[in-house]
Amino acid sequence: MALSGKYGKISIPKICEDEPIFILRAQDILAAATVEIYRVLLESHGSPMVKNIDQEVQIFKHWPGSKKMPD
Repeated sequence: MALSGKYGKISIPKICEDEPIFILRAQDILAAATVEIYRVLLESHGSPMVKNIDQEVQIFKHWPGSKKMPD
């Protein structure tokens, strides 16, 4: 379980029941850019997750659904 201010309790393995999370959805037109900025932060701190984030950015960019501003 995890806790989202917008979506309430969400079941996500390995996340504590009361741990706050922030959700970016592929339909959010700003999501891919947000993940890219996070990648820059990871890289600046020498995180090995950088290569995983590149894949996530591509998944967001190539999602075929319609995009909109977050509500």
